[in-house]
Amino acid sequence: MSLDRRSFIAGSAALAAPLALPVQVFAQEKIVRFSLPQDFTRIYTFVTSEYNQGQRDYFTLVNDRGGVSGYKIVADITDHANDLPRAIEAYERGKREGAVLIDPLSTPVARALVPRALEDKINMITAYSGRSDAADGSAFPYVLPLSINYWTQAGLIIEQFKKTEKGSLKGKKIVFVHIDTPFGKEPLPILNVLAKKEGYELAAFPYTPPGNDQSAIWPQVRRARPDFVIFWGAGVGQTVALTEAIRNGLPMDRVSGSVWLSESDMDVVGREAAKGVMKVEPCVGGREPKVIKDILADVVGKGKGAGPENKVGTAYYNYGVQMATLMVEGVRKAAEKAPNGPVTGPWLNEGLRSITNFTADGLLPPTTITRDDHQGGGMGRIARWDGAKFVPITDWYSANQDVVWEEIRKNSDEFKKSGK
Repeated sequence: MSLDRRSFIAGSAALAAPLALPVQVFAQEKIVRFSLPQDFTRIYTFVTSEYNQGQRDYFTLVNDRGGVSGYKIVADITDHANDLPRAIEAYERGKREGAVLIDPLSTPVARALVPRALEDKINMITAYSGRSDAADGSAFPYVLPLSINYWTQAGLIIEQFKKTEKGSLKGKKIVFVHIDTPFGKEPLPILNVLAKKEGYELAAFPYTPPGNDQSAIWPQVRRARPDFVIFWGAGVGQTVALTEAIRNGLPMDRVSGSVWLSESDMDVVGREAAKGVMKVEPCVGGREPKVIKDILADVVGKGKGAGPENKVGTAYYNYGVQMATLMVEGVRKAAEKAPNGPVTGPWLNEGLRSITNFTADGLLPPTTITRDDHQGGGMGRIARWDGAKFVPITDWYSANQDVVWEEIRKNSDEFKKSGK
């Protein structure tokens, strides 16, 4: 999927032609504009296309039902290709055109945009990307993960490994294979602290981005004879890592990824070969959630879907829907506080930071965003691939949040002092 510059009016049948639509189209409507510059062509590719498809389909569902509290959602979609100059250009264009929210879906891009978002008071969504310490809303008022950050995900995985070992990881060896970028290194502080706390040995193996060639890494992993393996990347890095793990004979039921593992990855790797591998789930997968059924009936079923029907209900698609429901809930809460706006970054920020016990009709765990906690409570669950689908093996839970928040505050305090 290749996108240059397109405005998507949720509720229309498709993406409009490149260039912004004339303002007079919306003259009689109340508009909330989101900017969605994402990586469709370089590293994250099908991850982004499915995530963005879920976002657009949900916005269509909302707008076709009359919008939210009288407001229609307009999404400006561009391809930044994980390139910082292009991403900054897209951000500045969105700012000029009145966007009150940006969702770049990229750790290096999100990190680069933090100072701008804070200065301009534009809400930046950093779901499964960006800085984990942005969970501290007191330091990052306009940076909002809205779901479990990478430190929390690492804590959940370690807790599951510990449960597998009947409550103790003492003397065990855990290998961490990761893309050699800030995103890939993000979990290391938590994994190291928990190694000291739980008594396991941690060995890290970085690979060069984007991760097409990991053939030198995985034989070393095999020879290390780990009790558990965590692999950490996105897009091609994930499929190559999982393929190499299988090729090197690692037991899949002792291997876990982060949230970045989807049915589409399994189609690349081989559905049967990957049977047993685990992942973190931030929301419910598949087509059973009510909101996904509604999209199938009222958007896809009416020919208004934003992409292939067979992608509806994949993990990445549902992540996009998850984030879109939270964005729209933020608009609803903002409109409760100030029905007539004006629609600004601070207006939406008030709404986003007052989301309370929100589940999107069961799609996500109860999520509460406060002025201090932008992560939403830190709940996720572990799912296992059964050859056809990801099956939850835990309920929603939080784990090691004391360690996570100690790291969050240490880093956010440093940011307050230095701006870095």
